[in-house]
Amino acid sequence: MRILLVTHYFPPEPGAPQARLSSLAAIWAADGDTVTVLTGMPNHPTGILLDEYRHAIRRREWRDGYRVLRTWLYATPNEGVVRKTLGHVSFMISSVFLGWRGCGAADVVVVSSPTFFSIGAAWLLARCKRARLVVEIRDLWPAIFTELGVLTNPWVIGLLERLELAAYAAADVVVVVSEGFRANLIGRGVPPGKIHTIRNGVALDHFDPCAGPNPAIRARLGARQGDCLVLYAGTHGISQGLPSVADAAALLVGEPVHFAFVGDGADKARLRSRVAELDLPNVTILPGVPHSEIPALLAAADICVAPLRYVPLFSTFIPSKIFEYLAAGRAVVGSVTGETAQILTEASAVVVPPEDSAALAAAIGALAADPARRLAMGKRGRACVERSFDRVALGREYRKLIELAVSGG
Repeated sequence: MRILLVTHYFPPEPGAPQARLSSLAAIWAADGDTVTVLTGMPNHPTGILLDEYRHAIRRREWRDGYRVLRTWLYATPNEGVVRKTLGHVSFMISSVFLGWRGCGAADVVVVSSPTFFSIGAAWLLARCKRARLVVEIRDLWPAIFTELGVLTNPWVIGLLERLELAAYAAADVVVVVSEGFRANLIGRGVPPGKIHTIRNGVALDHFDPCAGPNPAIRARLGARQGDCLVLYAGTHGISQGLPSVADAAALLVGEPVHFAFVGDGADKARLRSRVAELDLPNVTILPGVPHSEIPALLAAADICVAPLRYVPLFSTFIPSKIFEYLAAGRAVVGSVTGETAQILTEASAVVVPPEDSAALAAAIGALAADPARRLAMGKRGRACVERSFDRVALGREYRKLIELAVSGG
């Protein structure tokens, strides 16, 4: 098949969605498909273009057996609704006008959302190329921004919801990453037969659960000899509620426990402010790292944390970072509900209520004092992802859906 994958975000930008999409493209290409990725110039999350992409209007690349076509966009940091929206709209326009010829023919156009505006570009490209359209939903837009209070204007919300439902109606197949997402769309009138769940997973061969920690990495993360190192690695956004993790760290001051936050995002400044306000000596905050460095980073940790804010809609979300934590063989504490809590419980991780700093601190403190338990949890977690969340197997399941869409099934 000739597959065109449209996405606003793509490596070398860091992040779990970018890693997932690049892995899917490589899996499909390795299985014999002609894959082209249409994306923007890399700048997320800082809004700063890498030197080799400055002043570029269009750029062609070749990686891991597939083509990448990049088009100009308005580069902006991952903060501020207006500027981010302009960035999203700019890629929607440039991907169509600068990309539709360069991408060549396609049997199917697969678009990953967020961002919401990329769906509009993919729809136009699918119509131009007489191709099937597969819409992948990794966040429920605009519902999540409504619940978080980012969007409050009822007219804007209503307009975006109508556009969202129009996108689902235009798609031949809708792929979601959780059963909760599927139930949400069905409840809003999307035909059940159109919606398929392909959960996120992990590239198992990238993580060695037996790898020993690198002392230099532990030192960079702020851990002293004898410390239990607690790591959060991922997006520092408004969804994660990281200040509540800082509050948990405050309850463990004086214990041999050190917290490290690695990543970037719109809420990082609030985290820094909370850590400074509490004057926490047991917290280190570092910028994001390339995804290639994540395995070594996780190997240096003793405990990994996966928090989300206490928002009802988040019961349907599954943070993809949990699969990397489990694949690395680390003990995991999730401050979550819903499907994520269910997955973590099945993987023998510890689950506490969202934004409950006391419960989080108690769980971390108990694990910090029990290395044997952490080791056993890590082994069971790795076995869980090997059984159910191997990205190669999930990628091939995804491809069967695409093939069915192309054949008109």
